[in-house]
This record gives sequence, structure tokens and C-alpha cells, in this order.
Amino acid sequence: MKEIIIDAIRNRRILSFRYHGHQRLVEPHLLGVTTAGNLSLSAYQIGGSSDSGNVPDWRLFVVNEILELQSTANSFEGTRPKYNPADTRMSRILAKL
Repeated sequence: MKEIIIDAIRNRRILSFRYHGHQRLVEPHLLGVTTAGNLSLSAYQIGGSSDSGNVPDWRLFVVNEILELQSTANSFEGTRPKYNPADTRMSRILAKL
């Protein structure tokens, strides 16, 4: 799963997956290990749904809670506003735009 996410970040590919009962379409921006020790994806959700109902918006996803991960054939242009490549929620960054 980690390799799919890293490849999607490098190639600016939109990811599709299920997370906490919701289908998500996201633009992956950063993969890292949070200060709590969880491998996590910081991404801009562009489609699907969420409990908050706020789409599009930034989200942090714990990778081991992601289901049915797929890299789509669709790409995105670049970073979104408020993207922080030095995200302080991460103790270690593995891949970033």
C-alpha cells in the first residue's frame, strides 16, 4: 500500500479508497509517520464523502485504516493552497510533492 501511495505522489495521480465507511477521491500530497507513530497520508479530498461533509478539504488518513486503495488514471496539477511540505504532525516524511 505504501508503494502505491508513494508512486501516486511522485506521479500526481488521484487515489480512490474507502475510509471509515466513506468512498474517497484524493490528491495525495505527503506520506509520513505521525508523532503518534502512525503511517499517514496527508491529502486533499476532491470527491466522495466524509463524516464532516466538507468536501473538498484537507484530510489526514491513517494508512492501515485505508481499504480498497487504487491509483486512478487521472492526474492533478500540483499542490493545493495550505499545503505544508514540512507538516509538523509528522515526525518523519517518506514522500512529498
